[in-house]
Amino acid sequence: MTAVLISGLEVSASIRSELKARAARLAARGIVPRLEVILVGDDPASISYIKSKEKGAAEVGIVENTTRLPADTSEQQLIDLLDRLNCDAAVDGILVQVPLPSHIDTENVLYHISPEKDVDGFHPVNLGKLLRGEPCFLPCTPHGIQQMLMRSGFDPAGKHVVICGRSNLVGKPLAAILLQKKAGANATVTVAHTGTVDLPGFTRQADILVAAMGKPLCIKADMVKEGAVVIDVGVNRVPDATREKGYRLAGDVDFEAVSRKAAAITPVPGGVGPMTVTMLLQNTIEAAERKEVQA
Repeated sequence: MTAVLISGLEVSASIRSELKARAARLAARGIVPRLEVILVGDDPASISYIKSKEKGAAEVGIVENTTRLPADTSEQQLIDLLDRLNCDAAVDGILVQVPLPSHIDTENVLYHISPEKDVDGFHPVNLGKLLRGEPCFLPCTPHGIQQMLMRSGFDPAGKHVVICGRSNLVGKPLAAILLQKKAGANATVTVAHTGTVDLPGFTRQADILVAAMGKPLCIKADMVKEGAVVIDVGVNRVPDATREKGYRLAGDVDFEAVSRKAAAITPVPGGVGPMTVTMLLQNTIEAAERKEVQA
């Protein structure tokens, strides 16, 4: 068996085409979605990620502005900026790029973003609504995974989904999304983690296996059921002297071996990664659409 490749680049391109049309409809009514991004410090990975957001926003018709602050910016200065953006009616979405410098309480800062502008979907209000099944901004990476499954023909309804990883960024919200009694969900969900005894015993039960543990190549072929769908969320730097940068990117899944056993699999890179930015753009346009309805 050779697995079907689920391309995040292809699914993302399809969604962005839809978003471009939605943004055009808003623009025709004089509404241009606006996303404010805040970067504190000069973390290279964060800078790279923000560049992809800037490019994506321009592609679909969102005005994106990045405020770059020095690494020694105080927590209160950052909160004061958020308060101003929360009160600015022209701003639809706010995103604070993490990680933040160690002297800043990340959770406290994120909680100061208005839930109505929390396009990352991690404010407690939005997470509470997610658990209750109420309309809200969904966290971008988990929502992207759901969209990849649905748009690739792998509806999770009635399937046993095993999620390896219990982070607040992926594992927990993904479980909450897929448990809902809604289209694109209705799955039976098991969340496994570092404290799980006999992890392979659980992963081999999965119709859909999601690897989000942050450990390179930790999911081996003997841990995967024949014909399973495998979603690899991991992005790990693995030393590789043959590469110019001295490393290569690898997922949490042993791609070569597992792809000979799975029905479908996502690559790394080019899998889940592109979906995260795309769902951020979708949340921003949705915020503008909500504001229009309320006007």
